[in-house]
Amino acid sequence: MLLGRVIGTLTPCVVYQGLEGVPMLWLQPLDKAGNPKGEPLVACDATRMAGPGEMVYYEGGREAALLLEPWFVPVDHAIVGIVDELQI
Repeated sequence: MLLGRVIGTLTPCVVYQGLEGVPMLWLQPLDKAGNPKGEPLVACDATRMAGPGEMVYYEGGREAALLLEPWFVPVDHAIVGIVDELQI
């Protein structure tokens, strides 16, 4: 699992079949201490509950494609859940 913070939303012009109604969010990847790490990325929100400013955990690659119904839609990253608290 990877940590990230939602920094915005994305509205696609064309939606792939199977991704209708799935929110697309801009994420800033975070390190284990909660500091920004790397470039922002786009992730599908499998929880359909995350919003700007929230800390989330997400998956990339094949695991991301398995989180959505139907399986194996073409996504690189997908949000798994929302982080309530981070203790360092």
